[in-house]
Amino acid sequence: MDPKDRLIVALDVSSQEEMERLTKLLAPHVGYFKVGLEALTSIGIPRAVECVTWYAGSPFYDGKFMDIPNTVAGATRGVGKLGAKMFNIHCTGGRKMMIEARVAVDVMDPPKPLLLGVTILTSLKYDDFVDMGFFPRLVFPEGKEKRLQELVVSLAKLGQQCGLDGVIASPQEAPDIRQACGQDFKIVTPGIRPEWAQLNDQERVMTPFEAIKAGVDYIVVGRPITGHKDPVEATRMIVEEIRLAMGAE
Repeated sequence: MDPKDRLIVALDVSSQEEMERLTKLLAPHVGYFKVGLEALTSIGIPRAVECVTWYAGSPFYDGKFMDIPNTVAGATRGVGKLGAKMFNIHCTGGRKMMIEARVAVDVMDPPKPLLLGVTILTSLKYDDFVDMGFFPRLVFPEGKEKRLQELVVSLAKLGQQCGLDGVIASPQEAPDIRQACGQDFKIVTPGIRPEWAQLNDQERVMTPFEAIKAGVDYIVVGRPITGHKDPVEATRMIVEEIRLAMGAE
Protein backbone atom coordinates (compact mmCIF):
# COMPACT_ATOMS: atom_id res chain seq x y z
CA MET A 1 0.00 0.00 0.00
CA ASP A 2 1.20 3.49 -0.84
CA PRO A 3 2.03 5.32 2.43
CA LYS A 4 -0.30 8.20 1.55
CA ASP A 5 -3.24 5.79 1.27
CA ARG A 6 -2.89 5.02 4.97
CA LEU A 7 -3.56 8.65 5.92
CA ILE A 8 -7.11 9.89 6.56
CA VAL A 9 -7.52 13.64 6.96
CA ALA A 10 -10.32 14.69 9.30
CA LEU A 11 -12.31 17.51 7.69
CA ASP A 12 -13.83 18.85 10.90
CA VAL A 13 -14.97 22.13 9.37
CA SER A 14 -18.26 24.02 9.31
CA SER A 15 -18.27 25.63 5.85
CA GLN A 16 -18.45 24.20 2.38
CA GLU A 17 -15.84 26.67 1.18
CA GLU A 18 -13.29 25.46 3.73
CA MET A 19 -14.05 21.82 2.98
CA GLU A 20 -13.61 22.38 -0.75
CA ARG A 21 -10.38 24.31 -0.19
CA LEU A 22 -8.81 21.58 1.93
CA THR A 23 -10.02 18.71 -0.26
CA LYS A 24 -8.76 20.30 -3.46
CA LEU A 25 -5.43 21.11 -1.79
CA LEU A 26 -4.82 17.73 -0.19
CA ALA A 27 -6.53 15.16 -2.47
CA PRO A 28 -3.30 14.33 -4.36
CA HIS A 29 -1.45 13.69 -1.10
CA VAL A 30 -3.77 11.55 1.09
CA GLY A 31 -5.84 8.39 0.89
CA TYR A 32 -9.15 9.38 2.50
CA PHE A 33 -11.05 12.31 3.97
CA LYS A 34 -13.11 11.84 7.13
CA VAL A 35 -16.37 13.77 6.98
CA GLY A 36 -17.60 14.06 10.56
CA LEU A 37 -20.49 15.45 12.54
CA GLU A 38 -19.47 19.11 12.38
CA ALA A 39 -19.36 19.11 8.59
CA LEU A 40 -22.39 16.83 8.18
CA THR A 41 -24.64 19.04 10.28
CA SER A 42 -23.26 22.37 9.05
CA ILE A 43 -23.09 21.64 5.34
CA GLY A 44 -25.61 18.83 4.93
CA ILE A 45 -24.89 15.14 4.49
CA PRO A 46 -25.03 14.66 0.69
CA ARG A 47 -23.31 17.98 -0.02
CA ALA A 48 -20.50 17.33 2.49
CA VAL A 49 -19.71 13.95 0.94
CA GLU A 50 -19.95 15.40 -2.57
CA CYS A 51 -17.39 18.05 -1.61
CA VAL A 52 -14.88 15.23 -1.22
CA THR A 53 -15.80 13.26 -4.33
CA TRP A 54 -15.77 16.39 -6.54
CA TYR A 55 -11.99 16.52 -6.14
CA ALA A 56 -11.42 12.77 -6.51
CA GLY A 57 -11.12 12.28 -2.76
CA SER A 58 -12.29 9.11 -1.01
CA PRO A 59 -14.88 9.89 1.71
CA PHE A 60 -14.97 8.24 5.12
CA TYR A 61 -18.48 8.91 6.44
CA ASP A 62 -17.96 9.42 10.18
CA GLY A 63 -21.60 9.21 11.27
CA LYS A 64 -21.00 6.86 14.25
CA PHE A 65 -24.41 5.20 13.97
CA MET A 66 -25.94 3.91 17.20
CA ASP A 67 -29.67 3.21 17.32
CA ILE A 68 -32.09 0.31 17.12
CA PRO A 69 -31.01 -2.28 14.52
CA ASN A 70 -33.68 -1.43 11.94
CA THR A 71 -32.81 2.28 12.03
CA VAL A 72 -29.09 1.61 11.66
CA ALA A 73 -29.75 -0.75 8.75
CA GLY A 74 -31.72 1.99 7.01
CA ALA A 75 -29.00 4.55 7.64
CA THR A 76 -26.43 2.09 6.29
CA ARG A 77 -28.36 1.72 3.05
CA GLY A 78 -28.29 5.51 2.79
CA VAL A 79 -24.51 5.50 3.11
CA GLY A 80 -24.32 3.15 0.15
CA LYS A 81 -26.18 5.66 -2.00
CA LEU A 82 -23.75 8.44 -0.99
CA GLY A 83 -20.72 6.62 -2.36
CA ALA A 84 -18.68 6.63 0.85
CA LYS A 85 -15.65 4.34 0.91
CA MET A 86 -15.76 3.81 4.70
CA PHE A 87 -18.31 4.44 7.44
CA ASN A 88 -18.70 3.58 11.10
CA ILE A 89 -21.13 2.40 13.74
CA HIS A 90 -20.74 2.05 17.52
CA CYS A 91 -19.81 -1.45 18.70
CA THR A 92 -21.67 -0.64 21.92
CA GLY A 93 -24.89 -0.68 19.89
CA GLY A 94 -24.76 -4.43 20.32
CA ARG A 95 -24.59 -7.63 18.31
CA LYS A 96 -27.93 -7.39 16.50
CA MET A 97 -27.35 -3.80 15.41
CA MET A 98 -23.93 -4.64 13.98
CA ILE A 99 -25.25 -7.70 12.15
CA GLU A 100 -28.08 -5.69 10.60
CA ALA A 101 -25.54 -3.13 9.34
CA ARG A 102 -23.44 -5.94 7.85
CA VAL A 103 -26.46 -7.38 6.05
CA ALA A 104 -27.27 -3.94 4.63
CA VAL A 105 -23.72 -3.57 3.29
CA ASP A 106 -23.70 -7.05 1.78
CA VAL A 107 -26.64 -6.31 -0.53
CA MET A 108 -25.01 -3.13 -1.91
CA ASP A 109 -23.55 -3.07 -5.39
CA PRO A 110 -19.74 -3.09 -5.39
CA PRO A 111 -17.53 -1.45 -4.47
CA LYS A 112 -18.90 -1.89 -0.97
CA PRO A 113 -17.75 0.51 1.76
CA LEU A 114 -15.65 -0.72 4.66
CA LEU A 115 -17.83 -1.19 7.73
CA LEU A 116 -15.95 -0.08 10.85
CA GLY A 117 -16.90 -0.25 14.51
CA VAL A 118 -16.14 2.49 17.03
CA THR A 119 -14.81 0.87 20.20
CA ILE A 120 -14.08 3.67 22.71
CA LEU A 121 -13.58 7.33 21.85
CA THR A 122 -9.94 8.35 22.20
CA SER A 123 -10.96 11.37 24.29
CA LEU A 124 -12.17 9.05 27.11
CA LYS A 125 -10.15 7.79 30.07
CA TYR A 126 -10.85 5.11 32.67
CA ASP A 127 -12.23 7.67 35.13
CA ASP A 128 -14.81 8.76 32.57
CA PHE A 129 -16.22 5.24 32.62
CA VAL A 130 -16.21 5.33 36.41
CA ASP A 131 -18.34 8.48 36.25
CA MET A 132 -20.76 6.72 33.90
CA GLY A 133 -21.03 3.70 36.20
CA PHE A 134 -19.34 1.15 33.92
CA PHE A 135 -16.14 0.61 35.94
CA PRO A 136 -15.42 0.59 39.69
CA ARG A 137 -13.24 3.30 41.17
CA LEU A 138 -9.77 1.82 41.73
CA VAL A 139 -7.55 2.70 44.68
CA PHE A 140 -4.42 1.85 42.73
CA PRO A 141 -4.13 3.38 39.23
CA GLU A 142 -1.97 0.60 37.76
CA GLY A 143 -4.94 -1.45 36.55
CA LYS A 144 -6.82 1.35 34.80
CA GLU A 145 -5.25 1.12 31.36
CA LYS A 146 -5.41 -2.67 31.38
CA ARG A 147 -9.15 -2.64 32.09
CA LEU A 148 -9.72 -0.11 29.31
CA GLN A 149 -7.69 -2.11 26.83
CA GLU A 150 -9.53 -5.31 27.71
CA LEU A 151 -12.84 -3.59 27.00
CA VAL A 152 -11.63 -2.30 23.63
CA VAL A 153 -10.34 -5.73 22.57
CA SER A 154 -13.60 -7.35 23.67
CA LEU A 155 -15.60 -4.90 21.56
CA ALA A 156 -13.29 -5.48 18.58
CA LYS A 157 -13.74 -9.25 18.82
CA LEU A 158 -17.50 -8.84 19.05
CA GLY A 159 -17.44 -6.57 15.99
CA GLN A 160 -15.44 -9.13 14.05
CA GLN A 161 -17.92 -11.87 14.99
CA CYS A 162 -20.71 -9.65 13.63
CA GLY A 163 -18.97 -9.20 10.28
CA LEU A 164 -17.34 -5.79 10.67
CA ASP A 165 -14.34 -5.13 8.44
CA GLY A 166 -12.44 -3.42 11.23
CA VAL A 167 -12.60 -1.09 14.19
CA ILE A 168 -11.66 2.39 15.26
CA ALA A 169 -9.56 2.40 18.42
CA SER A 170 -6.68 4.24 19.99
CA PRO A 171 -3.20 3.20 18.82
CA GLN A 172 -2.40 1.87 22.31
CA GLU A 173 -4.87 -0.96 21.78
CA ALA A 174 -3.75 -1.80 18.24
CA PRO A 175 -1.25 -4.58 19.11
CA ASP A 176 -3.79 -6.41 21.29
CA ILE A 177 -6.53 -6.03 18.65
CA ARG A 178 -4.17 -7.31 15.96
CA GLN A 179 -3.29 -10.33 18.06
CA ALA A 180 -6.93 -11.08 18.87
CA CYS A 181 -8.45 -10.42 15.44
CA GLY A 182 -5.73 -11.26 12.92
CA GLN A 183 -3.98 -9.49 10.07
CA ASP A 184 -6.97 -8.94 7.79
CA PHE A 185 -9.05 -7.05 10.35
CA LYS A 186 -8.65 -3.31 9.73
CA ILE A 187 -7.55 -0.97 12.52
CA VAL A 188 -8.22 2.75 12.09
CA THR A 189 -6.88 5.10 14.73
CA PRO A 190 -7.60 8.70 15.60
CA GLY A 191 -5.58 10.14 18.46
CA ILE A 192 -2.57 10.58 16.16
CA ARG A 193 -0.36 13.53 16.96
CA PRO A 194 3.08 14.16 15.43
CA GLU A 195 5.69 15.29 17.93
CA TRP A 196 5.41 18.84 16.57
CA ALA A 197 1.62 19.07 17.14
CA GLN A 198 -0.53 19.91 20.17
CA LEU A 199 -2.57 17.17 21.88
CA ASN A 200 -5.80 19.23 21.96
CA ASP A 201 -8.60 17.10 23.48
CA GLN A 202 -7.08 13.70 22.70
CA GLU A 203 -5.95 11.55 25.63
CA ARG A 204 -4.59 8.25 24.29
CA VAL A 205 -2.24 9.29 21.50
CA MET A 206 0.78 8.17 19.44
CA THR A 207 2.87 9.66 16.67
CA PRO A 208 2.22 8.45 13.09
CA PHE A 209 5.44 6.41 13.15
CA GLU A 210 4.54 4.73 16.43
CA ALA A 211 0.99 3.95 15.29
CA ILE A 212 2.03 2.23 12.06
CA LYS A 213 4.68 0.28 13.96
CA ALA A 214 1.97 -0.79 16.44
CA GLY A 215 0.01 -2.45 13.62
CA VAL A 216 -2.44 0.26 12.58
CA ASP A 217 -3.75 0.17 9.00
CA TYR A 218 -5.04 3.76 8.72
CA ILE A 219 -4.35 6.84 10.82
CA VAL A 220 -6.74 9.79 11.19
CA VAL A 221 -5.19 13.24 11.53
CA GLY A 222 -7.16 16.48 11.74
CA ARG A 223 -5.95 19.70 13.31
CA PRO A 224 -2.19 19.04 12.90
CA ILE A 225 -2.91 19.20 9.15
CA THR A 226 -5.99 21.38 8.71
CA GLY A 227 -4.82 23.93 11.29
CA HIS A 228 -1.24 24.06 10.02
CA LYS A 229 0.01 27.16 8.24
CA ASP A 230 0.98 24.88 5.34
CA PRO A 231 -1.37 21.86 5.23
CA VAL A 232 0.44 20.27 2.29
CA GLU A 233 3.80 20.41 4.07
CA ALA A 234 2.25 18.99 7.26
CA THR A 235 0.75 16.17 5.19
CA ARG A 236 4.07 15.41 3.55
CA MET A 237 5.81 15.21 6.93
CA ILE A 238 3.21 12.75 8.22
CA VAL A 239 3.32 10.62 5.07
CA GLU A 240 7.09 10.47 5.40
CA GLU A 241 6.69 9.18 8.96
CA ILE A 242 4.34 6.51 7.64
CA ARG A 243 6.84 5.59 4.93
CA LEU A 244 9.65 5.24 7.47
CA ALA A 245 7.48 3.11 9.76
CA MET A 246 6.47 0.83 6.87
CA GLY A 247 10.12 0.34 6.02
CA ALA A 248 10.83 -0.60 9.62
CA GLU A 249 7.99 -3.13 9.85
